[in-house]
Amino acid sequence: MEFTGEYPIPAPREQVWQELNDPRALQACIPGCEGLELVGDNRYEARLFAKVGPVQAKFKGTVTLQNLSPPASYDIDFEGSGGVAGFARGRATVTLTEDGPHTRLAYTAQATVGGKLAQIGQRLVDSSARKMADDFFGEFSRHCVAVSPQPALAPAAAPEPTPAAAPSAGPGPSGLGLALKIVAALAALAALAWWLS
Repeated sequence: MEFTGEYPIPAPREQVWQELNDPRALQACIPGCEGLELVGDNRYEARLFAKVGPVQAKFKGTVTLQNLSPPASYDIDFEGSGGVAGFARGRATVTLTEDGPHTRLAYTAQATVGGKLAQIGQRLVDSSARKMADDFFGEFSRHCVAVSPQPALAPAAAPEPTPAAAPSAGPGPSGLGLALKIVAALAALAALAWWLS
C-alpha cells in the first residue's frame, strides 16, 4: 500500500519539528495511543488501540527515525503487530516546508499488511486511515497552536488535507505520528501512526 499527503500546520517549522519528535505531544494527539516510549537512539515503542470495521485490537510496534535533517525531513521505518488482527511494516519519508508563518507537512509511505486487516478490503482501510489521519492532524494542529510562542497564530478548524499529486490510498498520519498511525491503522487499520501516516 502507498499513502501520500500534505497537511498545513499553523505553527513555525522548528516548533512542528520539535512536537513531531516529542513522545508526550504525540501520545496526546494520537487517538488510541496508550503508550509511546523512547527506547534507543531515535527508536520508539508504542502501544495503540485501533478499530477498523469489524477488526479491533491492541497493537504494539516499533518506529525508528533515520536520515534526520532537522527541521526539514526524516525517514521512518516501522513495524507493528496486533496478534491475529494483523501486522504492518514499512517506510515513510516526512518533509516540513515553511509556508509563511506556518508549516506544510508532506509525506509518502509504503506499507505491507497481513492478517485479518489484509482481508477487510482496501476501501474500508482507506476510509479508516483517512479518519484517523484527520483526527490526528486536527489534534496535532491544536496542540501546536496551544504551545506556540506566537499568539498571532489562532487555532483554526481541523486542517483540511491537501490532495497529493501522486495517486494515494488517502491521507495518513505524520512524522512519528504518521508511522504510529500506519502501524495501528495498517496493523489495526492497515495504515500512522505516521504516524505518521
